[in-house]
Amino acid sequence: MQKITPHLWFDRQAEEVANYYISIFKDSKINNISCYGKEGFEIHKMPEDTAMTIAFRLEGEDFLALNGGPVFKFNESISFMVNCQDQEEVDYYWDKLTDGGDPAAQQCGWLKDKFGLSWQIIPVQLEQLLSDPDATKAGWVMNAMLKMKKIDVAGLEAAANQK
Repeated sequence: MQKITPHLWFDRQAEEVANYYISIFKDSKINNISCYGKEGFEIHKMPEDTAMTIAFRLEGEDFLALNGGPVFKFNESISFMVNCQDQEEVDYYWDKLTDGGDPAAQQCGWLKDKFGLSWQIIPVQLEQLLSDPDATKAGWVMNAMLKMKKIDVAGLEAAANQK
């Protein structure tokens, strides 16, 4: 059992969210769905048999989505980082997660999906280039990255190799 599980609060679309994310990430599945009963209706206002929580797994990590009503919304202070091996993988996750999302919330590898959740789509090359022992090269990479929405690996490498 995973010791710490991210718990995501949604209005009434938790099941849709879980199905959306498992359609994007490989090695993913719905683990369990629990439903509201008639008890507590005066507090939660959810019809009996409506999905309450959806336990799901993405790439080996457990998550829990709750249909909790419109009380809380996501903000950018929390995001999930997706480490990508190459540009092809960056493009795949970027395209899938930006579909229907907020274009104004896209910068430096961050995006906001159609459910308001923030993600960072990061190629492993970014960390390597930003950690270059040559501070000038690392600075060139940082400056290039700050101008990007979706991270462009070739653009980062070109910035690192400028003379």
